[in-house]
Amino acid sequence: MYLSNLHLESFRNYQSLAINCSKGINCFVGKNGSGKTNLLDAIHYLSMTKGSLNSVDSQNIRKGDPLFFIKGEWKAAKKGSGKGEQVQVAFQPGQKKLIKVNQKEYEKLADHIGRFPVVLIAPNDTDLIREGSDGRRKFFDSIISQLDASYLENLMVYHHYLKQRNSLLKQYGDTRRLDKTLLAVYDEHLMKSGQLIFDSRRDFTEKFEALFSPRYQWLSGGAEQTKVVYVSELSETSWKENFKKAIDKDMALQRTTFGIHRDDFEFLLEDEPVKKFGSQGQQKSFVIALKLAQFDITSQVKSFAPILLLDDIFDKLDDDRIKKLMELVGEDDFGQLFVTDARPERTMTLFKGLKKDKKLFKVEEGKVEEIDF
Repeated sequence: MYLSNLHLESFRNYQSLAINCSKGINCFVGKNGSGKTNLLDAIHYLSMTKGSLNSVDSQNIRKGDPLFFIKGEWKAAKKGSGKGEQVQVAFQPGQKKLIKVNQKEYEKLADHIGRFPVVLIAPNDTDLIREGSDGRRKFFDSIISQLDASYLENLMVYHHYLKQRNSLLKQYGDTRRLDKTLLAVYDEHLMKSGQLIFDSRRDFTEKFEALFSPRYQWLSGGAEQTKVVYVSELSETSWKENFKKAIDKDMALQRTTFGIHRDDFEFLLEDEPVKKFGSQGQQKSFVIALKLAQFDITSQVKSFAPILLLDDIFDKLDDDRIKKLMELVGEDDFGQLFVTDARPERTMTLFKGLKKDKKLFKVEEGKVEEIDF
């Protein structure tokens, strides 16, 4: 599947825009702040029902306008493989966000996740390594949710009852009374959905790690041993036992202190944390390998390549890593690429020699113009 066209109305700095996309390579070039990244974010909206930069929908409306609208059409990469599918996203403050495919609205936005998968590689991706466990959980939850609808459903159920349980604990802090019957109901829901999430994360990590390690070695050109390790309190103990043990602590802190919402994923290089012992180059290779493994496992499960979005990453990479990425992009079965760059001459040099369908777009102050490659 590939995105054949993109139409924006009142989205970010775009008043109105319509472009036809190449099924191969699409390059957006222009000065920083011109709106290149906003185009990738619009594609992210069409796939994930939300932006990658700002999850607050109202803040993605062009200043002074009442709503935003995004439309795109996906087509099969092979001719004769069926009709295209049109996706629409619209949001107006005070109303629910609207997602339609072929003019049919979803009952639940979650039903859209995974239908048109994307993988985004951006300059701030090294935050996955440097920052806390929350970002790493979200990263893996996003991947698994695009591949397994039941996982997303379990995740939504878990976080719903976690919120309810925490609210009950805060209520205890105010009243010094705890409804133990209601607490037991919340515990039961958390244990059921949490166990399913734990099993899925554990099984997925094993499959993911098998794809990740070869990607890291290919990208870095080295033989260093890497690991992605799923870390969970549930690996060593049972739910019921620990809910009972933690209740006094939970009541004192007024929040749930045990569960899969505390899980983490350790990134190791030669059995040492990449966060502490990896060089800047090794950290860059590690995080790009994570995204390429996401690309690989999505391709395997879906039987087609997801769209790859490269947002202004060339300034952050050395020549060897850029060369490796170009090798990947040049493969016949690679799929569709959207890339942004502030240096047009570099983009033309990198992509001009690739014998693939490609388009170059100049972005300037919210306007986009196709130019000769």
